[in-house]
Amino acid sequence: MTTPAHTTPQALRHIAAAHPDEPALLDGPTRLTWTELLDQVRIAARALIARGIAPGDRVAMWAPNTHHWVVAALAAHSVGAALVPLNTRYVAAEAVDVLARVDAKALFVAGPFLGRDRAAELAAAAPELGIGTVVVIPVEASASAAAGTTLTWDELIGQAATVSAETGEERAAQVCPDDISDILFTSGTTGRSKGTLVAHRQALSVVRAWVECSTLRAGDRYLIIPPFFHNFGYKAGILACLVTGATIVPQATFDVPAALALIESERITVLTGPPTIYQTILEHPQRAERDLSSLRVAVTGAATVPVVLIERMRDDLAFEVVITAYGLSETAGFGTMCRPSDDAATIANTCGGPIADFELRLSEAGEVLLRGPNVMLGYLDDPEATAEAIDADGWLHTGDIGIVDERGYLKITDRLKDMYITGGFNVYPAEIEQTLARLDGVAESAVIGVPDERMGEVGKAVVVRRAGSTLTADEVIAFAAATLANFKVPRLVEFRDQLPYSAAGKVLKRELREEKS
Repeated sequence: MTTPAHTTPQALRHIAAAHPDEPALLDGPTRLTWTELLDQVRIAARALIARGIAPGDRVAMWAPNTHHWVVAALAAHSVGAALVPLNTRYVAAEAVDVLARVDAKALFVAGPFLGRDRAAELAAAAPELGIGTVVVIPVEASASAAAGTTLTWDELIGQAATVSAETGEERAAQVCPDDISDILFTSGTTGRSKGTLVAHRQALSVVRAWVECSTLRAGDRYLIIPPFFHNFGYKAGILACLVTGATIVPQATFDVPAALALIESERITVLTGPPTIYQTILEHPQRAERDLSSLRVAVTGAATVPVVLIERMRDDLAFEVVITAYGLSETAGFGTMCRPSDDAATIANTCGGPIADFELRLSEAGEVLLRGPNVMLGYLDDPEATAEAIDADGWLHTGDIGIVDERGYLKITDRLKDMYITGGFNVYPAEIEQTLARLDGVAESAVIGVPDERMGEVGKAVVVRRAGSTLTADEVIAFAAATLANFKVPRLVEFRDQLPYSAAGKVLKRELREEKS
């Protein structure tokens, strides 16, 4: 039996040898086998070497999901660099902050895309940032390099000719399992974002554990909607395909009609993402017009996954495997997962048991703690924050509140910061959201605590109605009152056309709390 690779350059070479002619990446007219993808990565890696990128350097990515992202990321790994994905929703000042903190030596940045030109924004915000290699990725059309040191994708690739294939392979072979593979930044919801340091061995270990639970395999076609800058798109997406031979089908931005068309035309078998992706697909009028029978596997996760959604994913979308998972950047993106045989209530109400050699326990206050070889190496240049997050016994303090059942399955009741106190009682919004998901007419909901003179805080439910629904606030409150203890019943209800979501698909409750009620 072949020993599994512990670096992504070696994993790519292993999978190309095992499945040379199978499709690796399908992105519109760009269609690459694993052999062809390896060839493109080798060329891009030689180009980075030609540009002076050295082992241990940081290569940043500020672009949406395209084949260029995959090639550039794997090329960065092949030259021994650490990958630094940037949130595509960052404004230029946020991107400049991260790029300066990691001392990026190269940056792949999207040209014009959805009304923004990030390369131009960056040049305007920080003309003296001093990144030696800035490559403009064509997304909506063929991109032109701006004046100065920026390059087009083709101009970068053209520089590979100055470096021999032998030099490129030697560099890839020198990458070690304990070298940093990526630095992903936290969302910064409680302050300045922090960079999590993860090694190659950790990234591949957690991905292989995720693959085992999700049943991803060679021959699957995986529509990757979660953004590549997030662990869900990068590790549970690109790297999961890399270790199995499944086919990467990236979507640059989530568009329901386009996703439905891709599922039909590319015979997509695997679809992952936050609950809102499945909810919007189920509610879309074009769903009945498309052949979605190829779908096999769905993996989702959030504080609240309605049981009724799991049931509809199995019944209406006919997924064979539907599972939920839990993880965070500090644990290389993973932590616990359900199993395919679990029932709908278990999948909706728990995040399953530990995977990837993680140990799980709760603190006296109910905080979820994780320990194991795949806890991050630490925060970038922040030993104090690292010591606060990882205690002397190696337990990572996640900031999530949970309970663990007799099977060892974890249920996240909420984030510490999302809990509110009404009349002396702790209230966990996830429980209320789970209840409201059962109310006919509710498409989505988010519950927050808002100030109240008498009770300290009371619940406010922000509700998105299903199409055609005439649901009223009184009906929402009455339904909650019939199924929940009085102190949990929202006192206020607001209807909206949509909830504010992060690029990773999580409801931005901070935005809801900061708005004037």
